[in-house]
Amino acid sequence: MPRDFRDSLRDIIKCIEKIESYVEGMEEEDLRKDSKIQDAIIRNLEIIGEAVKNIPGKFRENNPSVPWKEMAGLRDILIHNYFGVDLDILIDIVFNELPEVKSTMNQIMVRQGDE
Repeated sequence: MPRDFRDSLRDIIKCIEKIESYVEGMEEEDLRKDSKIQDAIIRNLEIIGEAVKNIPGKFRENNPSVPWKEMAGLRDILIHNYFGVDLDILIDIVFNELPEVKSTMNQIMVRQGDE
């Protein structure tokens, strides 16, 4: 049985919550020094990117306040030259972008009748 696209929305929120738990109490400089946390965050961002690809285009068009295209391409944005990670981008996403995305996603879930 195929998954409902709302499962992908839930996956995105769950991944954001995991990332929030990884960096709870951390400052940006702490994240720069912790490669294990960086790896865990990157893995969840990859999952977010894959989850976005499972959300119908029409739904994404009807919810333009979410940066769907950017989320789908997160891995490509973050990873350069095989093993290099742009930490400035990672930090910006984690501390500035994800909280807003999570809030918007939660609002979408409420509108979908799924709190």
